[in-house]
Amino acid sequence: MSGPTSGPTRSDEAQGGAVDVRPDRHVYGEPSAPVTIVEHGDLECPHCRAAAPVLRELVDTSDGRVRLVWRHFPLFEVHPHALVAALASEAAAERGSFWQMHDVLLAHQDRLTEPDLRAYARELGVDPASAAGDAAQRFAPAVEADYLAGVAAGVHGTPTLFVDGERFSGPPDAVRLRAAVDAALAARSAGDGTR
Repeated sequence: MSGPTSGPTRSDEAQGGAVDVRPDRHVYGEPSAPVTIVEHGDLECPHCRAAAPVLRELVDTSDGRVRLVWRHFPLFEVHPHALVAALASEAAAERGSFWQMHDVLLAHQDRLTEPDLRAYARELGVDPASAAGDAAQRFAPAVEADYLAGVAAGVHGTPTLFVDGERFSGPPDAVRLRAAVDAALAARSAGDGTR
């Protein structure tokens, strides 16, 4: 069964106190899966909430062939709590609970104030003080790195998906995503000279 990766998610350098800013720090599924779907998402975006179960099912039913990588792209001009939600998810990630916090935040998009974020952190066993307010600002470099990478990739809205580096157009539905994954697998097979 697929799911969030377990084990260390931070580099040795990052464990010394620096914030992890690796672009693939939030992986759902088999870390070595041959196909990677990158989602540039906003935790306050209703379209990201709708896409989440579709993406999870795709990974969960892929027999280890697909992994999902989340990158923050908070649309803070239209979603006033998106940035603080991203920071809270990074605080949870530091304790190995990114995907759990991701799911809670998407499920409660109407309740993303700082007191709410602290309560969710407490429920997940994360220090509530680290998930909101000034203490959460230490995670800003990670969110900013994701955001700037999204801008560089031409991301303007959420969710924006890339399947093995190819931009996925249109709403993320299971049939079209499976077809994109199959095409990526076929391209890999053709490139490897295997069938």
